[in-house]
Formats: sequence, C-alpha cells, structure tokens
Amino acid sequence: MLRILRIGPARALSPPFPPMRESRFHAVAFVENVSLRDWASLFPGGRRATHELRAALDGGGEIFAYPFGALVFRDVPPERREAELERLRKALPVLSPPATQEQFSAREDPTAKPGVSDGALVLDQLTAERAGVVAHTVAQSAALEYYERIVEDLFARTDKLVDRLEMRGTVSLRTRPLHRFIGAAVSVRNEVLAVLHLLDKPDETWEDPAMNRIYDELRAEFDLADRFHALELKLRSVQEALELVLDVARDRRLVLLEIAIVLLICMELIAPLLR
Repeated sequence: MLRILRIGPARALSPPFPPMRESRFHAVAFVENVSLRDWASLFPGGRRATHELRAALDGGGEIFAYPFGALVFRDVPPERREAELERLRKALPVLSPPATQEQFSAREDPTAKPGVSDGALVLDQLTAERAGVVAHTVAQSAALEYYERIVEDLFARTDKLVDRLEMRGTVSLRTRPLHRFIGAAVSVRNEVLAVLHLLDKPDETWEDPAMNRIYDELRAEFDLADRFHALELKLRSVQEALELVLDVARDRRLVLLEIAIVLLICMELIAPLLR
C-alpha cells in the first residue's frame, strides 16, 4: 500500500539573538579644571555640546572630555590611553597626572531587563546618547572621588584645630597660620561648590525616559547622591568649626588688648607717684 506524505510549508526559523556587546568606560580625573575650549584645542575633531566634548580616536574608541577636569575613554586599550594622556600632558603642561580613576562596563542584551546587574549596566541597545550618559556618570564619580579626598584632608586639619581648642581652651596667638589655613579652606570650599553644580543630570536623560530611569540606577550604583550630601555636610562642618576657632582667636586678642590698655593706664597713674 502506497502512502502519500504531505509536506506542509516550511516554518520560518526565528533569527538568533545578536551577540552581546560590551563597552568599557575608563574615567580619569585631574586636579585642574579644564574648560571645553581648551579641550576643543586638544581634540580639534571633537563634537562639542553644552557640558561635554566628544571625539573619536584613531584606531577605534572614543573619548569624552568635561569641564570639571575629567576624561572618559570608551573601548580604548590601556596602552592607547596612556599614549593619549601623555600627549595631553605635553600639549597642556599645567595638566597634572590623573588624581583618580574609575571603570565601568555597559552590556547590550536584548533579552535582559535594562538596569544595573553585577556591577555593570545592561541595556537593550547602547545608543550614542546613552553612551554619553554613562560616560558622564562615570566622570562624575571619578571627579567626586578627588573632591572627597581634598575635603577629607581639610576636615582632618580642621579637626586638629578643634582638638587643640578642646584640650587647651584657647588657640595659638600666631594667627597668620590660622589665617592662611582659613584662606585655603575657603578656596577649597568655593572650588568644590563651583564644581558640584557641573555634576548635574545630563540633558540626554530628559529626551529618553528609559535612560532617565537608568541614570537613577547609575547614581545609586555609584552612590552619588549620598556622596554629594556627605560633601556638603563636611564643608558645612568645616565652615562652622573655622568660624568658632576664629571667634576664639579674635576674643583672645581683644582680651590681651584690653589687658595692655589697663596696664598702660596703671603706669600713667603710678608714674607721678614714683617721681
């Protein structure tokens, strides 16, 4: 008996998911602040935006430059980064070696839920705008780490003054070092406050609701909000402590001045009697 096999139309196979692509971001922060105009002179082929400059590098990868003295390399090998940093230091001699560094990875995975997982950002698609937001956040974290160091040093030096005031109940009569320290503290405070307003939310987050949520997760991953708050509290504590020390120093000098005036009056009264 002959059987006739009926072959139906072939099913279309679902296309395989594209392989996951990972981008690595490496941020460096300098002591000096560099304006976008100066960055543009160092990267003549870069595209300048409101708060950043973006340029492609020869041999692959790209670089992001920010006015608060931070650079972010995307998919740039270590030896290429070192060569680029050496070129920048030669072109801009005032530029010091990087004070802090930060690394972060972003993966493209269409099957995963967007968010931060295992210390890396997972996205369905890493567009140019989203890469800019990631680079901006990593640059913020690196710059913030440098300012945390200088504020921590300022806080420790202020703590020594307060400890001396607590142990002796007064401050030294040598007010010049105190004035120099207060001047340095005010300078650091002004610099930190001037830079903190540059670390605002990137403009790209307003145009991409998904990236806005991801930026919030990135801020939580790098703990930016709490670090901002801690910096402000330490600066306020330093300011209040210096005001107290300065008031004590001023009162002590006033007391010594009053004692000197009283002694002079007594000498004027005793001098005729001695004659």
